[in-house]
Amino acid sequence: MSQVAVFAGAFGALFAAHMFGDHWVQTHKQACGKGDRTPMGKILCLQHVISLTITKAGFVLALVVFTDVRFGILPFLIGLTVDAISHYWADRRYTLEALAGRIGKLDFYRLGSPRPGRDDNPSIGTGAYALDQSWHIAFLFVAALIMSA
Repeated sequence: MSQVAVFAGAFGALFAAHMFGDHWVQTHKQACGKGDRTPMGKILCLQHVISLTITKAGFVLALVVFTDVRFGILPFLIGLTVDAISHYWADRRYTLEALAGRIGKLDFYRLGSPRPGRDDNPSIGTGAYALDQSWHIAFLFVAALIMSA
């Protein structure tokens, strides 16, 4: 099987697992608290990343079981580790917000955020969510490259 096909399979499995794990597997408590600058915030983020990484490993393993795609164990583990570290970093939230500020994207990051005194968020999504997901997808690409190396 070509390296391009292995990469495509890895990226597809990682992307599907990411979307499922980031939205269905993650608990409400993890989603609400993982960005808190407290020891509990760190624990909740770590719990989320562990469950998400297990989900991604399961999807990639399903790809291996049901197709001809094969990975070396070391590239597979390194790819998952790089992805997990990048996901934890971004999901602490203040880190991604600080990066957005440094590169001139803070206004976009705050786009759609609830206004003080209002609990509703009339937007379909927020700039913070868009930047978060695009960060994660970029690292899924990196992980798939590593896995297919």
